[in-house]
Amino acid sequence: MTRLPTFFLSHGGGPWPFMEDRRVQYAKTAEAFGRLPQLLPAKPKAVLVITGHWEAEAFTVSTSAHPPMVYDYYGFPEHTYHIKYPAPGKPELAAEVKALLTRAGLDCREDANQGFDHGTFVPLGLMYPNADMPIVLLSLKSSYDPGEHIKAGQAIASLRDEGILIIGSGLTYHNMRGFGRAESKPVSYDFEAYLNEAISHKDAARRNAMLVDWQNAPSARLAHPREDHLLPLMVATGAAGSDIGHRVFVDEVANVAMASYVFGG
Repeated sequence: MTRLPTFFLSHGGGPWPFMEDRRVQYAKTAEAFGRLPQLLPAKPKAVLVITGHWEAEAFTVSTSAHPPMVYDYYGFPEHTYHIKYPAPGKPELAAEVKALLTRAGLDCREDANQGFDHGTFVPLGLMYPNADMPIVLLSLKSSYDPGEHIKAGQAIASLRDEGILIIGSGLTYHNMRGFGRAESKPVSYDFEAYLNEAISHKDAARRNAMLVDWQNAPSARLAHPREDHLLPLMVATGAAGSDIGHRVFVDEVANVAMASYVFGG
């Protein structure tokens, strides 16, 4: 099996593909997500998603064979609370993820009820609209230690050689009070420039050190008051090993840059 790359995807705000005006706003992202499968050397056997919308006391994997939907957003049209993305789970992959993390000395638990939040069904729905790609979720750890999330990624890196696509789903800018404000635009671009410098560094150790030290980047806490949407990048980066990252694309919505990266593609 050919080794698959890893992705970090800026998934955008709420259930945007299901709203006409938002889909126009996110036209560049919609097109780019739809083309992502073409960047892969082979069709994945399954996808492991680390989403900024699921965190737990310890790393946790979703074990349901038929994951439910999670409508974790507020103030959107009624129909967006009835979206269905009936992709299957893959319990045997969940068991393997747990075993790999445990072997690396990381506590990993199971959740049979966790389902697909918009950080999962938005990008995956555009990549695989037929909902025929098995998906397993891995939570963030609520202590938010960036080094530990890189270590988690390193622990699961071998899945790439087994046909498993690893996707971190978050945003390069996530400040709910900043979206739509003119002053947020330079903040988002300054911080993304730091991330891009880090992920494209030829030395993986230096790259990882820059990501661990992200709080000292330009405008870091203005871009991420809480780092829940940044930490999926750490897992995707850890799983990348020595593979160099690069931008797949940058979109600009609500006055902020939203970048997505690939490692090893």
